Amino acid sequence: MLDVMSDKTIALVTGANKGIGFEIAAGLGALGWSVGVGARDGRRGADAVAKLRAAGADAFGVPLDVTDDESVTAAVRLIGERAGRLDVLVNNAGVAGGWPEEPSGLDLATVRRLLETNVIGVIRVTNAMLPLLRASAHPRIVNQSSHVGSLTLQTAPGADLGGISGGYAPTKTYLNAVTVQYAKELSGTGILINNACPGYVATDLNGFSGTQTPAQGAAIAIRLATLPDDGPTGQLFDDNGVVPW
Repeated sequence: MLDVMSDKTIALVTGANKGIGFEIAAGLGALGWSVGVGARDGRRGADAVAKLRAAGADAFGVPLDVTDDESVTAAVRLIGERAGRLDVLVNNAGVAGGWPEEPSGLDLATVRRLLETNVIGVIRVTNAMLPLLRASAHPRIVNQSSHVGSLTLQTAPGADLGGISGGYAPTKTYLNAVTVQYAKELSGTGILINNACPGYVATDLNGFSGTQTPAQGAAIAIRLATLPDDGPTGQLFDDNGVVPW
């Protein structure tokens, strides 16, 4: 298997069984890459893999709950045995809270749940996958962020980012801050790490109220996953370019 995979770019997309994550996997698969479909639900993951394979993609299932240490360790072992390295990690898995949601009325259990997936889960998976990424000649990490995580946009006069979000939005701000620190640590290693803003995409996270399709939302993550070696790192991007922190 390692010989077979040696000429293919190997990617892992977390939360790839539906929505934007599925479309990111489909887009990377269309490039001829071998794409791991990270999914917490085994049946949904298998269905997604079957659908991607039917479309011609080289997809394989990766059972993965980003909130569980043992699950992440098993995912590292699976990819290591399959390919011996990981070229691209897309941290797409995420959960949303209520919206609008005032901070004065936040349930702390909700805050912990959001942080566990949207921030701690990204750190957990990234740190576990770093040895495999270091084995790649062109490693890339893409974190799924959001415009609502930008403090500049949130505080701009007249800005309308969908109302108050005391739970979800701050987790994306935290993720942005963590990404900056990763970029500092990984400077000079060849590992490029950036955050993607998919836009207001119609998914189950927002009750399918978005104005863009999942395929449109996936475009920026795919672009960041395919950056050249002299590409940017430690920044936040949407389809129009750099987004201010």
